[in-house]
Amino acid sequence: MPRRYAEIYPSLPLLNSDASEHVSAAALMSLRYFQAAPDSMPEDVFAEHHVLLNLQTEPHRVQNRRDGEMHDFIFRKDDIIVTPAGMRSGWRWFATSDVIVVTLDPERVAQFAQREMGLLLDPQQFRDLPLFTDPDLCTAGVMLRDALETGDVTSGVMFEAMSRVFLVKLLQRYGQERPEPVRRSTGFTSAHYRRVLAYIRARLDQTISVEALATEAGMSPSHFSRLFKETLGSTPMQYVMAYRIEQAMEMMTDPALSLGEIALACGFADQAHFSRSFKQVTGETPRRYRRTQTA
Repeated sequence: MPRRYAEIYPSLPLLNSDASEHVSAAALMSLRYFQAAPDSMPEDVFAEHHVLLNLQTEPHRVQNRRDGEMHDFIFRKDDIIVTPAGMRSGWRWFATSDVIVVTLDPERVAQFAQREMGLLLDPQQFRDLPLFTDPDLCTAGVMLRDALETGDVTSGVMFEAMSRVFLVKLLQRYGQERPEPVRRSTGFTSAHYRRVLAYIRARLDQTISVEALATEAGMSPSHFSRLFKETLGSTPMQYVMAYRIEQAMEMMTDPALSLGEIALACGFADQAHFSRSFKQVTGETPRRYRRTQTA
């Protein structure tokens, strides 16, 4: 069974977002900051994507074995290595490290890409991404790290905001979309998805039907429904409901908005309909969820 990277680190991090009481457990990512003496990590297969950002100003030798192939190289400042979930990987470094390690849950990354960026990511995400240099992405990582150092309630807010910035930069530059089908008529493409998502966003407070979504994608309702479920793992209406609930969750962070206002803005008939649907999807009422978020 794939493990988490944190289970085999040879030393304790100087900073760890998982240990911060002010960073939400539902954060998009985890961050750890290390300055570790020369050491190694055994080969293993992990359940998360692993983004290693090098801050060390002095070039130094690093070995990284990936799926049985050894890579022996000089690691320079602002170099980045991404190890995708499911790839067997091991490390050895020959000088004191100064690195930020960002771990990403593949499912959350895919959901973020879909809902926030209109991207359908290739399931083989990051597998062919070699060592690369990106000072801007490293700077975004440093801002993530620095958000943790304050240790107060503002650190959680900043970390959440900067995690979105970091992930958008990573996916915009290096995210791989699902390949287009050989015959366009046989597949649900990223272009189809972006049109459907834009339609849902623009009409969130209205009734949305499968027929309307299918028309937006240029397909018959039955063909659209089948391809949509094959691609995204849920029916179109299940997706719309989940999207309404997600948007309601975001709106509930604004204390000025009543649950009734949120219900109507997200396309529910009334607050009672919203409460029933919310509990069905999340297992708790909107009122209880809101209390836990503001406690």
